[in-house]
Amino acid sequence: MTNTIDSLYDSIADALVEKGYFYTQTCLQGLPTFSLQERIVQLDAEDALKRAGIGRDNDHHINQNVRQDNIRWLQSKQQAEAEYLLWMENLRVGINQRLFMGLFDYECHFAHYPEGAFYKQHLDAFQGRTNRVLTTVYYLNDTWIPDQGGELILYAENGQTILETVLPETGTLLIFLSDRFPHEVLPTKRDRYSIAGWYRVNNSLNAQIDPAN
Repeated sequence: MTNTIDSLYDSIADALVEKGYFYTQTCLQGLPTFSLQERIVQLDAEDALKRAGIGRDNDHHINQNVRQDNIRWLQSKQQAEAEYLLWMENLRVGINQRLFMGLFDYECHFAHYPEGAFYKQHLDAFQGRTNRVLTTVYYLNDTWIPDQGGELILYAENGQTILETVLPETGTLLIFLSDRFPHEVLPTKRDRYSIAGWYRVNNSLNAQIDPAN
């Protein structure tokens, strides 16, 4: 198990150095995928997922012309969520050991795109203006086929050249530098579930984490 995880961390680090992103469709050991699938469907049925906004702090607002997903941040008090957060914490340590990126912590949320929902092209971070440096997306949808839409399109820095077209199939993991790669989610023709997350560096002043969320 240790050798397998170390090899995975090596592959992720190498890909981040060479291309700026890592993409695998292989289900990874240690991730509670089935439990997470059950969890997000349960939260959706309980109406615990809320409409996502754009911007942060005083600029945060809802814009359905830009994004139409519903989200809820993961919490460590629930077992499946805690196991996922622990897996991502171990990955944070592994990446820091290999690349000295100074990743400080990790935040993530469940995302549900109902039928017809999309997220227009955007960057997760703007250089020099945020402490989010590395984005992760993990997918929780069985038997997804291309004509169902919902693909994540990862673009080169020019915002035009397509680097990857990612089907949101269960077990697929995408990791990329947050301030380098524009991306979008195409309109989906079925319910689409995922976990989106961000590793952050600590751009703090006077011991205050910037920002807390």
